[in-house]
Amino acid sequence: MGLGDIADGIVRQVEAVGDGVQEALFEPVVRLGVTGLSRAGKTVFITSLIANLMDRGRMPQFLPAAEGRIISAFLQPQPDDTVPRFDYEAHLAAMTGPEPRWPESTRAVSELRLSFRVRPGGLLSGLRQPRTVHLDIVDYPGEWLLDLELLDLDYASWSRETLSRITPRPMAADFLSAADHADAAAAHDEPTAKALAARFSAYLVAARAAGFSDCTPGRFLLPGELEGSPALTFAPLPKPDTTPRKSLWREMERRFEAYKRQVVQPFFRDHFSKIERQVVLVDVLGAINAGPAALEDLRRAMADILAAFRPGRNAFLSRLLRGRRVEKILFAATKADHLHHSQHARLTAIMAAMMREARDRADFAGAETGAMAIAALRATTEETLEHEGRTLDCVRGTLIDSGKSAALYPGRLPDDPMRLLAPAREGAERWLDADYRVMRFLPAKVTLRPGEGPPHIRLDRAADFLIGDRL
Repeated sequence: MGLGDIADGIVRQVEAVGDGVQEALFEPVVRLGVTGLSRAGKTVFITSLIANLMDRGRMPQFLPAAEGRIISAFLQPQPDDTVPRFDYEAHLAAMTGPEPRWPESTRAVSELRLSFRVRPGGLLSGLRQPRTVHLDIVDYPGEWLLDLELLDLDYASWSRETLSRITPRPMAADFLSAADHADAAAAHDEPTAKALAARFSAYLVAARAAGFSDCTPGRFLLPGELEGSPALTFAPLPKPDTTPRKSLWREMERRFEAYKRQVVQPFFRDHFSKIERQVVLVDVLGAINAGPAALEDLRRAMADILAAFRPGRNAFLSRLLRGRRVEKILFAATKADHLHHSQHARLTAIMAAMMREARDRADFAGAETGAMAIAALRATTEETLEHEGRTLDCVRGTLIDSGKSAALYPGRLPDDPMRLLAPAREGAERWLDADYRVMRFLPAKVTLRPGEGPPHIRLDRAADFLIGDRL
């Protein structure tokens, strides 16, 4: 390496430092985390949010736009070159094309930067120049947040708790049989370890499909580049009387600790610790449709997720965050377009009541929280129909399974959320006085006029809560 190369390298480093200082002083950055469990609608939320922040014709409740403070909004390369870019253009084309479809779901961390040119407000606004504010949107699977609780457990505790929790579930029968017949005290055998891990992974996939939310470790569902690695080749086992060196138990224990150290901790260090604003998307209607057990499981899972926003609970997070905290957290019940608007207040009330424990944890950490019912992309229209002498408030959309247009009456949510939450907590097997149905709709065909983003329900209010004050 010559002197010229060294000098050029030094100049680039100085320029990089200068750019960072300028950004910190004159171009503030807001980092918004978007998470939720599988099928909560993260990809659709981010895509529609970006589109509607760039073309704000459908955002009357987003005050920075309504008050004329935003001059322009434009996409820029995200600052972290090691994180995949959120594929906004492909997702938007899927949602709004001639044959609209839902985009591929979140499978790993991704990021996108949206920058705003903003007019200053206040008494001295006329004396100040417009400024640039960057919004870095970080998309990550909610299943990864559930892994936080693993940091407080050793392998024996995790195995005991997991086996106890999944024993009543029919989809766990195959794995539980294999775990019971495994000799954890015998010498480690890799085919046995792989077979157990495969059966445990199959259980997790089936449990998620059945509506359960406590499907950890999260990377077993979304392995990415770690698929087949020893860090993902373990499973919970009954603890034997003795655990000799080089036994199956000891190797499973070692891999469990490696998963915490090499997978869980880096995620929190590299991504989660930098987030300032957070939206947690929740498919409440899907859980209600799956039954009381799924709803209670979702409530517990979301409470565990929000433990991540209370760093005093975990020594690792306390050292990592060092006083930093998420400032605002929005709990959003998605797919509000599957209900007539007359039921949206009930859905919001159920969301707020179900998240009470999780919200209390977040409030304890000093974060401002909110709850609302939203649809990031409206896929239905509303109809009122007469059926057997009753007037039913329905929604109409195109069914995914058949491609046909159908009107749906999903059932009437109760005025009192405890009529759902109490039976769920008490272990009821089914809803006694109601039947709640959720159908899967394709995105509706839309024609977007200039300046308009995709149609939505309350996305403007969600955006205002999350970032309005920073613009």
